[in-house]
Amino acid sequence: MQGDYGDLRIGRLLLRETFKASESSGDARSIDIEGQESSPPLTRTELVWRHDNLAALDQGGVVPLTWTDKPERNCYATIGSITADYTEWRGDTVTSDWKIQATRLGSDTEVDLQSRLTGIVRANDFSLTGERWHAPPIGHYGYYTGASNPTTMTRTGADGAITVYRSVPAGVSPRWGCTPTNYLAGRARLTSGGTELCGTDQSLSPTGWALTNGLVNVTAGASGTLDVQAYTGGAWHSKEWNVSVAGSASSITSWDGATLLRNEPEHVILRLTKSLSPGRATLDLALRRGSRFVEGYLQTGTSVTLAAYRSASEASTSGTGYVTASGDDADGNRFAIGSARTFTSHANGGVQKASTTSLDFWIGVAAGGGSAASGDAATDLRNQYLAAMPEAVYAVRR
Repeated sequence: MQGDYGDLRIGRLLLRETFKASESSGDARSIDIEGQESSPPLTRTELVWRHDNLAALDQGGVVPLTWTDKPERNCYATIGSITADYTEWRGDTVTSDWKIQATRLGSDTEVDLQSRLTGIVRANDFSLTGERWHAPPIGHYGYYTGASNPTTMTRTGADGAITVYRSVPAGVSPRWGCTPTNYLAGRARLTSGGTELCGTDQSLSPTGWALTNGLVNVTAGASGTLDVQAYTGGAWHSKEWNVSVAGSASSITSWDGATLLRNEPEHVILRLTKSLSPGRATLDLALRRGSRFVEGYLQTGTSVTLAAYRSASEASTSGTGYVTASGDDADGNRFAIGSARTFTSHANGGVQKASTTSLDFWIGVAAGGGSAASGDAATDLRNQYLAAMPEAVYAVRR
């Protein structure tokens, strides 16, 4: 909060609360807001972040609007248009004068949020049907799937306890309620330099990024390609993984480019690019709200041996479509990794595939190791990976 002003939060974006919110009603109920961010009192870095993330807001999706001093205006909305004038008086003041036009969809007492889970089970070579699952925000209520109810489990992460619905009926778009202030709790997110990014229209560094949902945290590795951390027992636990386009010969240790493909609270996708001189490799990393694993898709232009494996060798056991540690580690967990397609198990613990241009994989943790709760065992994670549905959130009249 700056000075005597409250906060206005538009989705993930934090702005200075404005004195006035102009509303009008016609074919739809609109909200027009305008304000100014300035440095001082903000630092120049903070102002630039707000300006850039304001301009990057994706239009058309459902976002919560929340206010400090006008909480009765809290609602869900879609962003229509955005303008922001960036002005710098050299050595003195920097300002961003912004305007937002939005369409009010309703408060949580007026509308349900509907998750449209579309698509089919991921194509796989094991004749597995997988398990449809879904995780709304922490603090949601009234989860409804019609005549058939899913089962539930609770996963406790750094953001708190999140409910995961398992065996969600096919052909159903779950509906649920959630206050705008709770909508972001337990979200998937991408940070760069320690700062969370809004939208996808972002200039992103290939270093200093982190992908997290409170249960899984993925960063560039110190000794391997990726550091995949799991939150269990009230703390983060780290394991390093190598990703390679040359089998065990060498792993990728740095990236040349990074691009945000999707950046929604329910699902974030980051694309990393590596030059191969000639050619390139790309690695897409995807993280969903409530998931115990990060999803990866490695591609090259020409056929090579692609692999994802533990950077430090760990005894492992292979199952249908996955590999998991043979015993519990010091934290009481077991790593788990798998693919929807046939693969060869890597000696370090991992997956590899020769003479191919693509490798899909997932990396996670069987929380609780050999005593993992139902839903957190390696076979459960494999099934959830295979049937993870694309999700789009809409507001529908209750």
